[in-house]
Amino acid sequence: MQKVKKIPQRQCVGCREMKDKRALIRAVKSPQGEVSLDFTGKKPGRGAYVCPNSECLKRARKSRALERALDTAIPESVYEEMEKEMANGG
Repeated sequence: MQKVKKIPQRQCVGCREMKDKRALIRAVKSPQGEVSLDFTGKKPGRGAYVCPNSECLKRARKSRALERALDTAIPESVYEEMEKEMANGG
């Protein structure tokens, strides 16, 4: 009997759908309070996940879902970096 590896699921803060962790972009708040994007999924700190499409990001931005998830203000530059990354195809 082969062991089936379980794929971790995370909820997108934009559309609120559960998706594979690897299919989402992680925004992370470091222990020092800096917010950045984490493409490896290994940075230390609190993470929140967004689908790699601009509609989910717009929705998350409008509802301030990332701010609530990370419990901090999100700099405009982080949103811009996410938008660029999504435009480049992640």
